[in-house]
Amino acid sequence: MNDAARPIEEVPVIRRTVGVVLLAALWAWPALAQKQEVQRLQVQVATLQVQISDLLRLGQENQREIKRLNEALAEQTQLVRKLVQDQRLQMEALQTATRENGERLAELSERVQGAALPPVGYAPAASASPGEAPAPGVPPAAAAPPPRELYTQAYADYARGNYDLAIQGFQEYLRNYAGTDFADNAQYWIGECLYGKLKYEEAIEAWNVLLRDYAASDKLPDARVKKGMALEKLGRRSQAQLEYRFVVERFPNSPAARIAREKLNPQQ
Repeated sequence: MNDAARPIEEVPVIRRTVGVVLLAALWAWPALAQKQEVQRLQVQVATLQVQISDLLRLGQENQREIKRLNEALAEQTQLVRKLVQDQRLQMEALQTATRENGERLAELSERVQGAALPPVGYAPAASASPGEAPAPGVPPAAAAPPPRELYTQAYADYARGNYDLAIQGFQEYLRNYAGTDFADNAQYWIGECLYGKLKYEEAIEAWNVLLRDYAASDKLPDARVKKGMALEKLGRRSQAQLEYRFVVERFPNSPAARIAREKLNPQQ
């Protein structure tokens, strides 16, 4: 074989070599692409991990802030409750003082009025005819004590728990001074004395007299509430609630209304 034929024989060899190189490149290409995809995914995972870490940190900070706000809210709530309770105590003390001052003022008014009234039973002595002797065996009518003394003594007996004596004193006051400003008070305290003696039916009757005969009395709210309490003692809860509701609706700003509300909604 001559030298001119050699290049022709080498052509298949070159082709085979090129084919092998191309085949190797084709095999290497998916591996390279897969590696790049893995790297891309790794970058995404790392980014997500950073984002998750930031979210977790932000969530922890939010939880701490929520806890701080809850604690601050609890402190504010406790402070408001204390202020409300203090205000309520002050209001009750003011109402009590106002009521006591009102009773003192009414008592002073009664004293002034009683001092100007002649005692019941007083009458000027009739002049006897010349030579006529006074009728024997007829004692002069006993004068009733002044109204302020009679009422004050009866109330003092009530305050000491001497209910029978207090009832007698208030009844005597009503017999002698039924038209004075404190007549309704006397009728009210008769009911209180009977209530203190656990005579609830009689106490209710005494307050009914007050409600009937002294429709303009400032003791009506108290009488209604105490009547309701007496009814409860007798097991008549539904009737008692009617009295409480009446006080709440008709006298909503009175101290008696506060008691009535507590009776209607007892704390568990």
